[in-house]
Amino acid sequence: MPAQSKAQQKAAGAALSAKRGDTKVKDLQGASKEMYDEMSESELEDIAATKREELPDRKG
Repeated sequence: MPAQSKAQQKAAGAALSAKRGDTKVKDLQGASKEMYDEMSESELEDIAATKREELPDRKG
């Protein structure tokens, strides 16, 4: 499932980093914290791997 906005792609990247142990979970906020809690590492990889050039800044 690709990201639908740059903000979503960025949040998935932060959550993925925490899942892998590269950053601390306590440093996550908002959407990235929810993604960390609710999504698997493979789901986060799919969203974080989305190319950013054609995405809007925010969905809305």
